[in-house]
Amino acid sequence: MDKISLIAIIGGLTAILAGQALEGGHIGSLIQVTAFLIVIGGTFSAVMLQSTPKQFLTGLRMAGWVLRPPVHDQEKLIRDIVGWSQSARRGGLLSLEGYINNQKDPFVRKGLQMLVDGAEPQIIRDVLETEIGIFEHARKQAAKIWESAGGYAPTMGILGAVLGLIHVMENLSDPSKLGGGIAVAFVATVYGVGIANLFLLPIANKLKNLISLEVSLKELTLEGLIAIANGENPRIIEARLRSFLGLND
Repeated sequence: MDKISLIAIIGGLTAILAGQALEGGHIGSLIQVTAFLIVIGGTFSAVMLQSTPKQFLTGLRMAGWVLRPPVHDQEKLIRDIVGWSQSARRGGLLSLEGYINNQKDPFVRKGLQMLVDGAEPQIIRDVLETEIGIFEHARKQAAKIWESAGGYAPTMGILGAVLGLIHVMENLSDPSKLGGGIAVAFVATVYGVGIANLFLLPIANKLKNLISLEVSLKELTLEGLIAIANGENPRIIEARLRSFLGLND
């Protein structure tokens, strides 16, 4: 559980509701189902229109990373790479074949298989860098749905405000209906701006940071595999990889 994200979500909502209460307003006045449907429905409909089904569904699943980000054991990864280099140094690259099936990450399996197959270091680099590029692009496109949603939400809030004002104008002869229309108008704007800046845009930026970490770990793996292919000393490989992630401090 990412506690700082949970604290941020609770803190943001508490700040808004407490501010409303301190100003003498009723918290219940911020609950408008009509405004919520306009902003959320319109925002995610626009996002769906611009995305492929795979990008949209992947982006929705990645939202869970905000509270439960992927677990990456950097130290274990370095120990594994050093262990592979020691094994290759003792028994040759063919000795790495026993490690392949134990790897859950397809990227690592592919790299080890290429080592076992005797591929040239430059070929390994070219293939795996292409894999990293494809992976990063796909992840960022999926995460982009949240950034896009953050851009559409305020506009949908304005749309909700306009619709509320239209409702007000249509019922000028009936004062009992004016309050509801005005409430929808203003609350829709609050929803659009608030949801965008409290949730959607921060989620997008959080996902970008997590994707960057995943890419960095893949790049670290690539450098380790290339070092093994070049027959470098395991201790030198470990020092380089630790420096790569800033773990020497």
